Amino acid sequence: MNRGKPMKRKFLPALLTCLAVTLPACVRAADEPAKSTAKPVVAVFSLRGPITEKPASADFPFALEATGESLKELIERLEKAGEDDAVKAIVLLPGLSSPGRAQTQELLQAMEKIKAAGKPIHVHLDLAMTRQYVLASGASRISMVPTGYMFLTGLYGEQVFVRGLLEKIGVTPDYFTNGKYKSAAEMLMRKSPSPESAEMQNWIFDGLYGDVLNDIAKGRKVPAETAREWIDHGVFLAKDAKAAGIIDAVEHRQDFEAHLRKTYGEDVKLNFNYGKKKGDTIDFSSPMGILSFYAKLLSPPRRVKSTKPSVAIVYLEGAIMPGVSSGGMFDTGGAYSTTIRRTLDKVAEDDSIKAVVFRVNSPGGSAVASEIILDATRRVAAKKPFVVSMGDVAGSGGYYVACGAKTIFADSSTITGSIGVVAGKFSTTGMWDKIGISFTPYKRGKNAAILSSADVFSDSERAALRGYMDDVYGVFKQHVVNARGDRLTKKIDDLAGGRVYTGRQALELGLVDKLGGLNDAVAFAGKQAKLESYEIRVVPRTKNPIEQLMEQLTGDSSEETQRLQIPLSLATGNQADVLWTRAMPLLKGLKGGRVEAVMQVLQQMSLMEREGVLLSMPVWAMP
Repeated sequence: MNRGKPMKRKFLPALLTCLAVTLPACVRAADEPAKSTAKPVVAVFSLRGPITEKPASADFPFALEATGESLKELIERLEKAGEDDAVKAIVLLPGLSSPGRAQTQELLQAMEKIKAAGKPIHVHLDLAMTRQYVLASGASRISMVPTGYMFLTGLYGEQVFVRGLLEKIGVTPDYFTNGKYKSAAEMLMRKSPSPESAEMQNWIFDGLYGDVLNDIAKGRKVPAETAREWIDHGVFLAKDAKAAGIIDAVEHRQDFEAHLRKTYGEDVKLNFNYGKKKGDTIDFSSPMGILSFYAKLLSPPRRVKSTKPSVAIVYLEGAIMPGVSSGGMFDTGGAYSTTIRRTLDKVAEDDSIKAVVFRVNSPGGSAVASEIILDATRRVAAKKPFVVSMGDVAGSGGYYVACGAKTIFADSSTITGSIGVVAGKFSTTGMWDKIGISFTPYKRGKNAAILSSADVFSDSERAALRGYMDDVYGVFKQHVVNARGDRLTKKIDDLAGGRVYTGRQALELGLVDKLGGLNDAVAFAGKQAKLESYEIRVVPRTKNPIEQLMEQLTGDSSEETQRLQIPLSLATGNQADVLWTRAMPLLKGLKGGRVEAVMQVLQQMSLMEREGVLLSMPVWAMP
C-alpha cells in the first residue's frame, strides 16, 4: 500500500488555492495574429528574454507573461508578419539577453528574406554590445536614444583552467586524451593552454570574427574593412555612431514611434503580441469564474493525434548523459540517451511522419550515451529521410550523434568537430587529509582501484583505461569515415585529434554538407520525402507546467517511463557531484560569461568522474 499518495492528494487543494491566488497577477490575454483590416499594422518583436532551442508547451490553458521563446517560434512569427499584407513593417527591440552566435545568423537569414519581399525592418536601441549590433545590422533602419552608447568591440573569450583551485583543495586530477588538440582535459590538468590548444582557439576566433565582419558588412552595405574600422574604434555615443554610418537615426522612443506613424499612417496599430496564441481570461471576481479556472487547470489538454504528413523535429540540447530525463519542472536539463532513443524510435514508427530533422545543440558528454543515440538515429534513417541541423555548438559527442545522417546542416558560426576522447579521474586523498579524515584501502585484483579516488592511476590501471579509450576513439573515427566517405577533404587523423572548427571551416573539410539553419534543414527534409505540403511537428510534445507538476506530486508516469530501463543517474554521491550540487545554487544567482563557464566546468567534472571516458569539448567563457 502506498501511504504517500493520500498526503499528496491532501496537498493538491492547497496547491491549487495558491495557484488561484498567484496566477491572476500573471494571467493576461494575448492578441491574436493580426488579420487584414483597414488599419495598417506594425508588428513589434521585443527580444527581452533568452531565445531557447526547444519550444515550450503550446497547450497551457492560460497565457502567461513570457520570459523568452524558442528560435523556431520566433522565426515563425517573423515570417508570418513578413507574409501578412496587413503588416506594413516589423520592429525589433533587442534586449541585452542576446541570442547565440548561430541563432543570430538564423535570425539574420529570416530578416533578409523579409526585406527581400519588400517589407522594412526597424530596430530601436537603448544601448548595444557587439552581439546585439550584429543582429541589428540586418535591419532596414537602426535608431538609438540620444544618450545611448554602443560597445562595438569585437569578440572576446577566455579559456577556463581550474588546476589551481584543485590544488588548493587537495584534489589531484589525472586525465589524458587522444590527440594533441583534444583540450577538454586541459582545464583540469593545466593552468594555461598548450601550444596546440592556443593554435586551435585562434583559428576558431578567426572564423567567428570573420562571420561578425561579414554579417555587419552585408547588413549595412559597407566593405568588411569598414566594419573592421568600426570595431577597432570600439565605443560610440549615439551621435557618433550615426556620423560613422553605424546607425541611421538618433531619437527617443516616442520620436521613434512618431516616425513609424508618419511613415505608415497616424492610425497604425503597434502589435506587440503578433502571432502569439491567444490565452483565456479569468474572472476571479465571480465564483463561476473561479470554478471555470479550476476546471480548465485540472482538465487534460484536448489533443487530436495528427495524421497529416509531417516533418518531425527532435531536439538534443545540453550535455549528453546516460539514462532517463525526469521531464519535470525541476529537471536540471541535459540530453538523456534513453529518453532520446525512445523519441527517435517513436518517430521512426509513426507512418504520418515522413522525414525527421535532428536539431543538435550540445558540447557532447557520455561516450556510451552518444553511441546509444547514434544507433537510434540509424534506425530512423533506415526508414525515412533523416537530416541533422546543428545549433550554436555540436561538438565531440554532439558530432558523434550526427554521424547517422546523410546530410548535416550547420550555421557558419556553429562550433563543431572535436573528434576525440578524454579519460581520467580525480584523486581526493589530499583534500580529506586537510580536514583530518583518513581511509585504509583493501583490494583484490591488480586494477581493482582503477575508479577509486584514493590515488592517481597506477601504470597498470592507466594502460587498461588507455586501451579502452583508444578503442572508443577508433570507433568514433570510423563512424565519421563511414558517414562522410569521400566528402572528407583530409585524412581522418588530420581532421580528428580533438580539433574544433566553425561551421564554415567544417564545410570546407567535408564534416558538414550545407550552411543553413533549422528552417533550411526542415525544407530540405520535406523535399527529400517528396512532400508538397506538410506540417512541422516537434516530438515529443512539451508538457505544460501543470502537467509536469501533477505528475511529480501524484507519482503518475507515462507508459514510456514504465518500460525496461537501466537506472543510470548522476546522483551517485561522488565528490564532483557534491561540488556541482553545492555550487549550482550559488552560481545561478550570478551572471556573466565566466560564471557560466565555471558552471559548465563543474558539470563536466561531474560527468567525468561518473563516466571515466567522455566525448566532450573544452569550455570557454564568452561574454
